[in-house]
Amino acid sequence: MKKLVLIGNPNVGKSALFTRITGIHTTISNYAGTTVTFKHGHALLPGGEKVGIVDTPGTYSLEHANEAERVAAELVDEGDLIVNVLDATNLERNLFLTMQLLERGKPLVVVLNMFDDAEHKGISIDAEGLAALLRVRVIPTVAVSSDGVAKLMHTLADSAKRLDAGEGFPRIRPHAPKEKWADTGEILARVQTLRHRRHTFLERLQDVSVHPVYGLVFAVAVMAAVFAFIRTVGEGLINGVLDPAFTHLYLPLMEKLSSKLEAAPFLQHLLVGAPIGGKIDFEQSMGMLTTGFYVELAVVLPYLLAFYLALSLLEDIGYLPRLGVVLDSFMHRLGLHGFSVIPILLGFGCNVPGILATRSLETRQQRFVASTLITIGIPCVSLQAMIFKLAGQHGIWPVAAVYLFLAAVIVILGHCLKWGMRGFLPELILEIPPYRRPRARLVAHKLYHNAKGFLLEATPLILGGILLMNVLDYFHAFESVSRVLAPVVHGLWGLPENAILPIIMGFLRKDVAAGMLAPLGLSLPQLMTACVLLSLTFPCVATFIVLFNELGWKDTLKSVAIMLLTATVFGAAAHLLFQHIV
Repeated sequence: MKKLVLIGNPNVGKSALFTRITGIHTTISNYAGTTVTFKHGHALLPGGEKVGIVDTPGTYSLEHANEAERVAAELVDEGDLIVNVLDATNLERNLFLTMQLLERGKPLVVVLNMFDDAEHKGISIDAEGLAALLRVRVIPTVAVSSDGVAKLMHTLADSAKRLDAGEGFPRIRPHAPKEKWADTGEILARVQTLRHRRHTFLERLQDVSVHPVYGLVFAVAVMAAVFAFIRTVGEGLINGVLDPAFTHLYLPLMEKLSSKLEAAPFLQHLLVGAPIGGKIDFEQSMGMLTTGFYVELAVVLPYLLAFYLALSLLEDIGYLPRLGVVLDSFMHRLGLHGFSVIPILLGFGCNVPGILATRSLETRQQRFVASTLITIGIPCVSLQAMIFKLAGQHGIWPVAAVYLFLAAVIVILGHCLKWGMRGFLPELILEIPPYRRPRARLVAHKLYHNAKGFLLEATPLILGGILLMNVLDYFHAFESVSRVLAPVVHGLWGLPENAILPIIMGFLRKDVAAGMLAPLGLSLPQLMTACVLLSLTFPCVATFIVLFNELGWKDTLKSVAIMLLTATVFGAAAHLLFQHIV
């Protein structure tokens, strides 16, 4: 395995770059016979080659003026490829070490780190011109935000191939220190220009949104705003447009149809559903043409439109990659890296695209963990709509409690999966685009296709699911199932025995399943527990099929086994918790 050695002056962002490349795969050691420490780990280059990475102690020179410089020089000699990290805001001081490295003739790649800070300070550096003068590859980067790191990794992969091919690398003759400083000054005069410049508002915002501390605060604020936006827009569409339309325009049609079908009670039960209090109730009657259409169009679709509008805006503005960078450290604790937040966010809209998006993750381990977490702990927008509808009628805090509980489940389950599936976890490598103004046409285009996809997929499943459930319910087929599962449903989860019907229904459609909870007269703690269980138990059939296609039958069975165990344990925990806090 090739050894890549990172070297640079102190405080040039070398350790941040090392962490960005290697992630959690780092070890701190003492160099043999010394008290000088250095970090080493490994990374996966584009193309699949695994290499060792060494982060040397910060040093200004290789002339052995102290123990750290001697160790750094020896580590350079042991390395196959040297990565010289420079502070772009202080190029003159940093190039002295670069000249020493060129004298050794080692394969070298130069990294201009903190490139954003240089631009903010009015320092312009011609990276291509510098590369031509030094005759090595020069890559501008911003290690804290991962900007340029993907290009660096491709450059390292190309350099590794050149090593394998036996190609030579440039070497300059040894210079006296004064000559090196003279050469450095000449290089600076040709590649660097200075000007007075102040940060723009967008640049300041970009800096804040990837800051290790302020970035987290910013992320919480953005997610809270998205949460409020989805609820405000969704409820506005439901209460202001769709509920009145169903009540005043559609309900009279269904009442007429119901009266005409009185002579065919079975057909009336299937199409219109059972009357609630002597009249049709769109939420509870469970008819294909009543509850089926109402749940899809007047409950789920408004929240789905609001969610995808918010997601499209965040994507087009350029915030989603920054969110991945900010959450990278936390996601590593779950056996994932920060970019996994994108599939998880998509899972909040629909689990199907969320699971499909896990294809962007590098390893099978990551794809399994992310897919399992999505199917178990991430409620799709259909289920979220019903959580808002059912638990939200008691205030915002029951909804918040359900989401906090599911978040705790994800964290605990992620830790368990990480512990049980140890393996190589590549670090987050992605380009960070600048903030841009979203284009209304593109946002509308994506919104249209997401809504169209939902309607085409959901309509047959919702209507078919209600049809199947009504047939089974009409012939009392669920009574025996309820009796068998009563010890779990009632004993562990604290729900009435007939609550098993909505949970089973969740395999077809989560929104319909949640809607079936309304007629059961559940207390608030029971309702909150049921909402948690609907998220933890079987994903809808579409998600299950995609999970099978992506993971294969063995990993799908593992995921299902994990889901059943998680639902059993955390369903009981939710019952105990909610009945004590409500």
